[in-house]
Amino acid sequence: MEGNVDYRKLWKLMIDKNIKRKTDLIELSGISTNVLAKLTKGDYISMESLQKICKALDCDVGDIFSLNDTEDNK
Repeated sequence: MEGNVDYRKLWKLMIDKNIKRKTDLIELSGISTNVLAKLTKGDYISMESLQKICKALDCDVGDIFSLNDTEDNK
């Protein structure tokens, strides 16, 4: 189930917080480049990574992603 998560909320939040590059998220939150690649592809990441991002951006999990409703989930 790849590409089932929509991280557009995260990218918008980063813009709102004046974080210009996705790679800046690595430095701010301590996530790995592998996690950033998964975010970019819309793949699932661990709760630990979500927690790191939320702590770094001072937000809640619902502020950074939503789940896409696909035929596989019905």
